[in-house]
Amino acid sequence: MEDKHMLMIPGPTPVPEKVLLAMSKHPIGHRSSDFSEIIAEITENLKWLHQTQNDVLMLTASGTGAMEAGIINFLSPGESVLVGNNGKFGERWGKICRAFGLKVEEITAEWGKPLDSELFRKKLEADSQKKIKAVIITHSETSTGVINPLETINKYVKDHEKALIIVDAVTSLGAINVPIDDWGLDVVGSGSQKGYMIPPGLGFVCVSKKAWEAYETATLPRFYLDLGAYRKATHKNSSPFTPPVNLMYGLQVALQMMKAEGLEKMFIRHRRLTDAARAGIKALGLSLLADDKTTSTAVTAVMSTGVTAESIRATMKRQFDIVIAGGQDHLKGKIFRIGHLGFVSERDILTVIAALESTLITLGDKRVTPGVGVAAASKILGD
Repeated sequence: MEDKHMLMIPGPTPVPEKVLLAMSKHPIGHRSSDFSEIIAEITENLKWLHQTQNDVLMLTASGTGAMEAGIINFLSPGESVLVGNNGKFGERWGKICRAFGLKVEEITAEWGKPLDSELFRKKLEADSQKKIKAVIITHSETSTGVINPLETINKYVKDHEKALIIVDAVTSLGAINVPIDDWGLDVVGSGSQKGYMIPPGLGFVCVSKKAWEAYETATLPRFYLDLGAYRKATHKNSSPFTPPVNLMYGLQVALQMMKAEGLEKMFIRHRRLTDAARAGIKALGLSLLADDKTTSTAVTAVMSTGVTAESIRATMKRQFDIVIAGGQDHLKGKIFRIGHLGFVSERDILTVIAALESTLITLGDKRVTPGVGVAAASKILGD
């Protein structure tokens, strides 16, 4: 049947009908007073979502573009950075830093395990000459479904006093509590196709006063991603370059929907959906890559045993038109990932668990008792 496609990956995520309808409106001039009013409302609501009074800047870019902007605006060639690497995206930030001539030291962990905050403490305390200029952390590692101990690592960065903390919050903003001002985070990047409930195309960077001070002396090359230009324009309810007008129509409505739900209820919903998904998966006899204490509420990574991950994905797509994500790099073919962030409901979790259960039976997994997965998920949702 056409038009029954169901997207259950960690991005892009499902888009509400109200947002889609908003995006279908005729575009207006991006230098008009009417559009300035839209930018003003969006900016105010982005600060609410980020729990900050700092600047929150909008870029026409993906989450990777937002993170690149968050790195190149505050550092100079040859400076030292400490990068947490326990997945595809932590690895990516190290590559970006090297591409711009920064000296990169990585603190690594096995994919599926969280970063060890004590290793950051020791490294930062040993830096008596204050050579480390930034610590770059992926909060929710999308490739593995692991949440890293950002709050604890940030405390050690604050004790260092000189280093900035630069955070990839691409799959945590909107799904996990990230109190930027309370924690004193310096640079936080995110992308529209995750918790924001709109299609890809917008990146967001939140910048602290301390980071802006670093901007004044930073000398890495920048032009289109020069955040100073975005700051100046945003303060005038404008943009330095042509923005995606219709995408911003959608963002305006999505943020209104998020405010109506409220931050606390939004985070509780994501936690509840995660717990239900994990309970259903465990009941089906499958193993989870991240343990219960370190799991992200944005995405769950599942290890396949007996039945291959790719055959599970292919069967769910063919039989149910449900798309789940595969593993990346050395985890390709070994895991599959179920996204449950943004515009996702209890019904969606029950649907994907039921489809997964049926898929396993179809593929000959003899361990599965019909109904156990849905029953386990339903028990969590019924509590």
